[in-house]
Amino acid sequence: MKKIHLRVTPNARQSAIQGWEAHPLHGRVLRVRIAAPPAEGKANQEVVAFLAKVLGVGKSHVSLDKGSTSREKTLLVPDVCDWPAAWESAD
Repeated sequence: MKKIHLRVTPNARQSAIQGWEAHPLHGRVLRVRIAAPPAEGKANQEVVAFLAKVLGVGKSHVSLDKGSTSREKTLLVPDVCDWPAAWESAD
């Protein structure tokens, strides 16, 4: 499994990846806008579903590792998945 660090913004008009940004602890984090409210875990569920769709894997293969109540999250994703070419430079 591979860890990916995210900075999530809930309540967006539509879910989208905004790109990479510098982070003091994690180096680089992927900025993600999610079209779900941050209440009752809905945004967390949407983050997992959205990243699974982008990576071309099932939702059961993506899991939230850290940050269930924070905008900064760490997800576990399979080593073998359809990584967008732009993400390769983050390894």
